[in-house]
Amino acid sequence: KTTPNLDVTYRDISSTPFSHLSGEHLAAAHGATPETPAVRDDIAASAAALDEFLAADIVVIGAPMYNFGIPSQLKAWIDRILVAGKTFKYSEKGAEGLAGNKRVIVALSRGGFYGADSPAAAGEHVETYLRWVFGFIGIANPEIIAADGIQVGPEQREKSVTGALQA
Repeated sequence: KTTPNLDVTYRDISSTPFSHLSGEHLAAAHGATPETPAVRDDIAASAAALDEFLAADIVVIGAPMYNFGIPSQLKAWIDRILVAGKTFKYSEKGAEGLAGNKRVIVALSRGGFYGADSPAAAGEHVETYLRWVFGFIGIANPEIIAADGIQVGPEQREKSVTGALQA
């Protein structure tokens, strides 16, 4: 550890994913009683994830690019932390982020090259999406560490992963 006395909470959203939002979830967010035990359990887990996010000073996210976007498990987690009145609010000026007191580090991997100067730049929807999402809730400058081209070949994979780990 480079930071002594750091409390770490680890959440593996791949092995224990949230369900995707449904009409029942959205109705419950507006005061309806959830009809199914699975949704009741998921709502309780959602509240815990939101509390965990709000309590954190530093959030580190692993975000691989799957078919030009984020994994659905990560989207389901994001749905749990984008909560009106908690991480953002609307006013006459528009949306205002309420979670700006955090450091967010995103470690992302992409099979090809999707930088701004690459021919495939228009297909990059991980970094741009996550920058937007975190900016929306008040985190203007998430730190992005990218390993690009990891499917190009073994040499490129090693170079990309080594560079990302050093960053």
